Amino acid sequence: MPKVTMYSSAVCPYCINAERLLTSKGVTEINKIRIDLQPELREEMVKRTGRRTVPQIYIDERHIGGFDDLRALDMAGGLDPLLAK
Repeated sequence: MPKVTMYSSAVCPYCINAERLLTSKGVTEINKIRIDLQPELREEMVKRTGRRTVPQIYIDERHIGGFDDLRALDMAGGLDPLLAK
């Protein structure tokens, strides 16, 4: 199973939906980087992704994007192969 990393915050419904989708695909461990608890990590996220909103999801070193990007990837059939590595 590839490493899944997600920049998130506790009150973000898109973060919750992303976690649900990943869990439904068999992901058992998500490395959550909570920018609400560690605001200095928001700057790291922006530098790394070029985006200011959460969630920002990585599968291994590939930046997937936010929940809408994750869902679109799944609908296009591209998520399962990434998670099957």
